[in-house]
Amino acid sequence: MQHRSFLSRRNFLQKTTLLAATAGLGRIGLLNARAQTASSSSDYKALVCVFLLGGNDGHNMIVPLSGNALAAYKAARGSLALPDQNTQVLPVSAKNGTPYGLNSGLAALHSLWAQGKLAAIANMGMLVKPTTRSQYLGASVGLPTNLFSHSDQIIAMQAGDPFGSGGSGWAGRVADATRGMNAASTFPPAISFAGSSLFCSGNVVQSTSLIPGFNLWGDGMSAWPASAANAKAQALQEIISFNSGVSMVQAANDVRADGIELNGMLTGLSGGGFSTPFPGTGIGQQLQQVAQLISLRASTGMKRQVFFCAINGFDTHSSQSWAHWDLLQDMAAAMAAFYTATAEMGVADQVTTFTASEFGRSLQPSGSGTDHGWGNHHLVMGGAVQGGDLYGTFPDLALGGPDDTGSRGVLIPTTSLDQFGGTCARWFGVAPEDMSAVFPNLGNFTTANLGFLG
Repeated sequence: MQHRSFLSRRNFLQKTTLLAATAGLGRIGLLNARAQTASSSSDYKALVCVFLLGGNDGHNMIVPLSGNALAAYKAARGSLALPDQNTQVLPVSAKNGTPYGLNSGLAALHSLWAQGKLAAIANMGMLVKPTTRSQYLGASVGLPTNLFSHSDQIIAMQAGDPFGSGGSGWAGRVADATRGMNAASTFPPAISFAGSSLFCSGNVVQSTSLIPGFNLWGDGMSAWPASAANAKAQALQEIISFNSGVSMVQAANDVRADGIELNGMLTGLSGGGFSTPFPGTGIGQQLQQVAQLISLRASTGMKRQVFFCAINGFDTHSSQSWAHWDLLQDMAAAMAAFYTATAEMGVADQVTTFTASEFGRSLQPSGSGTDHGWGNHHLVMGGAVQGGDLYGTFPDLALGGPDDTGSRGVLIPTTSLDQFGGTCARWFGVAPEDMSAVFPNLGNFTTANLGFLG
């Protein structure tokens, strides 16, 4: 009995924390008559970030399969090099005919490349402006702050700011710039399913955090017997509707009411408005919850939404060969299920999903793993993606070569986050005159639109 009492108290505290996180929902009341008569969702668009925490080794996610690039890759990677055969590498090709290979852990996504729904962004990373090896070595160009620090670069990549957070994330600023499209709804436009997220925080729009599969009815009264269900419901209603005159208490009650209403929406979906099964992994549950919220777009009246999900474990200083494959397999299975769910809902062309990470890894191994790097390859998926191609410039993989910061294959990005994010923001509906407020450094780069979204 003592043990169960302790668990109930702990669960209650966890739920209280969650309710604080859902404060951004603001009086969901939300799903009122106005929402019930929401207009068609044909103009709906969503951006979904899958953040690979720890620094994903993009060099073993997408590899060259021919010529000097393959020779340089094998020489630099040593024991970590993927064999150029179908058992470990899934062949794809860019539209110019250049062959590449996807890590076999990405098997669930492989077919989307041929369907033109999956593309790769080569050697992308945080830059102040275009940077060469000589400029880097001579310290003659501005560089991002604390380049190889996990915590600093997680902030920088989510903020879209090479010098720190600035208090907002780039997707939050995208939500700020398009908030007029959501004028008919009070539903939160920016939601994280991986804890509090700078990525979703705008200067106007607040980030909302939710925990996948969390049942807000499982509160401190969860031990009450089923026969007391009506009494429990009445007690909860009295608690959340009681006006104590104390603003903090009343605010907490309002948040509780909003959370219960949102919880009722989600738990009443019975599979989320689609039949696509999702893997039971953490990233699978996060993306399933995103799909469930997208399925509510007609009821909420939302036209533009951004979502943040994350998967941890990519800081592969050791045992990389098997650990990285496992992580990519989990990620790919969840992303493939998510794409199938959007297609089932008829919104595949309206939802763009992409990977991100704080930085890449060194080409040269360090024991059975790799060290922190800089430039990285990423994936972008969706019906609007001009897929089956590689965008940006694939780097020179020679150790000490023109794209190396030194001699270990810590590669200087040839495509900036600003260019990638700017392409996403343009597709999402950010007006040209608002782009500099979302990506202040975008003007430092010649190509503002990489062309991977139609």
